[in-house]
Amino acid sequence: MVRQKPPWLKVSVPGGARYHRVRRAVADHGLHTVCAEARCPNTAECWGSGTATFLILGDRCTRGCRFCAVGRGPAGGPPDPDEPARVARSAARMGLDHVVVTSVTRDDLPDGGAGAFAETIRQVRGLERWPRVEVLTPDYRGAALDTVLEAGPDVFAHNVEVVERLTPRLRHPRFSYRRSLAVLAEAAGQGALTKSSIMLGVGEDRDEVLAAMDDLREAGVEILVLGQYLQPTRDHEPVAQYLPPDAFADLAEAGRERGFGFVAAGPLVRTSYRAAEAYVARRLAHPAEGGEPCARSG
Repeated sequence: MVRQKPPWLKVSVPGGARYHRVRRAVADHGLHTVCAEARCPNTAECWGSGTATFLILGDRCTRGCRFCAVGRGPAGGPPDPDEPARVARSAARMGLDHVVVTSVTRDDLPDGGAGAFAETIRQVRGLERWPRVEVLTPDYRGAALDTVLEAGPDVFAHNVEVVERLTPRLRHPRFSYRRSLAVLAEAAGQGALTKSSIMLGVGEDRDEVLAAMDDLREAGVEILVLGQYLQPTRDHEPVAQYLPPDAFADLAEAGRERGFGFVAAGPLVRTSYRAAEAYVARRLAHPAEGGEPCARSG
């Protein structure tokens, strides 16, 4: 059954001079953005304010989850060695203050693409006026995770995506809820400012969300993102429930009570949504407020 979207999920039509400037910059440099590939509902707002999330390592995921709009299948070919430099040039042209870099999952690569993340961070750091860099990675551990963290991202994000019970049904079998927690704990243990996201409206209950919050706090996650799942096509997992804004407000308060430094919660909030940027800027300027973020190099 296809559920009709409630009025609070209406978004503005993309437009405006800065939106079109960002769109041209992405197209001119031959880049992909998760804004477009994942059909993000906040594209108008984020691009209109000069924020974009770059999707590196191609646009085909070797896994593919039941909720994700990004294309899936054989990735086809090695990483483009010029892509990190193109991301940096595009970020400079957009005049971004906060660059988010994510990727498809590339199980065909020996390092899963971790080297491409690290080189993208270094290229952005090489800009004359370099922005903050946030990465949202696959489930890297060990050497691959070390490769990314040694490049010095300001924020390290990895998503558990859904509550533990729903993970086997909605995420690809190679993903694991406990492995995702281990990724975040390993990153936090190395001093990273960590972030994770949970999608709601796919059949979870409140107690399960609270349990996931407790797990994320135990793993050292400081930034929590809660958003409404929106079915990208009829071939994807259907929406079980549209949570009203007051339900998100209630969960945000529960997150703050559990000690998260920042909670971004709302029907249209997504992992790389702009809501946490002011918090990240403050934490980098005043690390004593809540632990040590990743070293900022440049």
